[in-house]
Amino acid sequence: MSNRARIYRQPKAAMQSGMAGTDTWVLEFVPAGPRRADPLMGWSGGADTESQVHLRFDSREEAVAFAEKRGLSYDVELPRTRRIRPKAYADNFRFGRTDNWTH
Repeated sequence: MSNRARIYRQPKAAMQSGMAGTDTWVLEFVPAGPRRADPLMGWSGGADTESQVHLRFDSREEAVAFAEKRGLSYDVELPRTRRIRPKAYADNFRFGRTDNWTH
């Protein structure tokens, strides 16, 4: 048992533009050892079954309380804030534009 956990906020999928499903916090165990290739099939694997466990929580405090209750050492990774710059399609054609417009 590794007794080391990582707590982070669920990131958005690469194939989605919205932020749906990113409000949950995930607790996952850090792998205890390296993965190794199976000599017969060539698949990578290991004896550490805790690395397959991903627990989901509604808040960071719930995930931290779960880890502390079970005596796990944990690292909390805070999410980076996203800065969204407002854009308008009309800005492509505005008068006095300094950069070139290309197709």
